[in-house]
Amino acid sequence: MGKIVVEYSNVEIKLDSDFKIEELSVVVKKGDFVFLIGKTGSGKSSILKSMYGEGKIKNGNAQISDTDLVSLKDKEIPHLRRKIGIIFQDFQLLKDRTVFKNLEFILRATGWKDLVRINQRIKSCLEKVHISELSEKFPGQLSGGQKQKVAIARSLLNKPEIIIADEPTGNLDPKSSIEIMNILKEINQNGNTILMATHDFSLLQKYSGRVLRCRNGKIDEIESTNLDIETIYV
Repeated sequence: MGKIVVEYSNVEIKLDSDFKIEELSVVVKKGDFVFLIGKTGSGKSSILKSMYGEGKIKNGNAQISDTDLVSLKDKEIPHLRRKIGIIFQDFQLLKDRTVFKNLEFILRATGWKDLVRINQRIKSCLEKVHISELSEKFPGQLSGGQKQKVAIARSLLNKPEIIIADEPTGNLDPKSSIEIMNILKEINQNGNTILMATHDFSLLQKYSGRVLRCRNGKIDEIESTNLDIETIYV
């Protein structure tokens, strides 16, 4: 039995509107590749935000990477995020710095000081996503797919226990989406746990993984044999 990386039990997440997510229970184990699916506005992003400290949990029990999210204090959030890799739909790269400097910024901000180790870690992460040749490019010189590969490399820097990807292919063309998915699956096969929110049904048909459906403020798991658009989005 693999180590449990995420465990939510009867969790309630209050959103900005009147809508809330309640009775949320989910377990993610080390090495899992999990798709989180559902209609736009079903709460996928809110669930992910609660895992890295941006959304507050009101009730229930919730842990990620051995951190209690219910009692999490604001000052503890930076430490939590060192244990989690986060990939956003809109990349969130620093436009005035090269790819290398974007990654160096994260390492220095999370306590890395030794320049040799910093250089080695950046080189290693760029190699893992197959973009070593882009090290000295600026974000404005990159395609959307290349920017997302940089974002994936950034998520790997501190050897996270889980990578949370919020619609990582949402802004990409189909070819780039496939490239990103292939990299994520490759990373997963090397032992990384990945939780990925998506509304792209075609990805579920092409790539294997557990499928969790977010609907009516709750989550349930769907067997791969029952995957169809009606089941997921009705």
